[in-house]
Amino acid sequence: MTDQKLPRMRTLALEQMDAQQRRIYDEIAAGPRGGVPGPLAVWIQSPGLADTAQRLGQFVRYESALPPRLSELAILVTGRYWEAEYEWWVHRPIAEEAGLDAAVIDAILHRQTPEFSQADERVIYEFATELHRDRRVSEATYAEALELLGHRGVVDLVGICGYYTLIAMTLNVFEVPLPDGEECVFSR
Repeated sequence: MTDQKLPRMRTLALEQMDAQQRRIYDEIAAGPRGGVPGPLAVWIQSPGLADTAQRLGQFVRYESALPPRLSELAILVTGRYWEAEYEWWVHRPIAEEAGLDAAVIDAILHRQTPEFSQADERVIYEFATELHRDRRVSEATYAEALELLGHRGVVDLVGICGYYTLIAMTLNVFEVPLPDGEECVFSR
């Protein structure tokens, strides 16, 4: 059975899934995520989307050119921009474990510009912030990101921001709740 109740749609029990849904569910559960949480539980309703999106998610989360500290920073900027509580709840501890400073994370949480001790983090933050806020990236920020990451890394950074925007939209539209006992942290 899926592990949560979704306020805006029925949660499918395993016996309610058709063959394609069950195949995708089993593939996701057997992968590095170890389950079918949050937005993936929503996407199972559309198994073609679930399959395609989870493969993209596996790439941007586990196989991109960015080290986890930087990709998690981009994910947190995205989650905060979209006020996606579940995304923030999942990725804050991952970001901390990857080495992102708690002060940087707290500044993002409170919509403040962090004070960065590492230049690569500043570049990722500026790139992701500009991309979400302005829907494009300035020449100066692009040049810094290109110097830092190369063409592949910049493409992967855009992919991370785009994928986690899809995640955030899914979480927000379908009102995916935090697990029982967890508190919302965003003051809208």
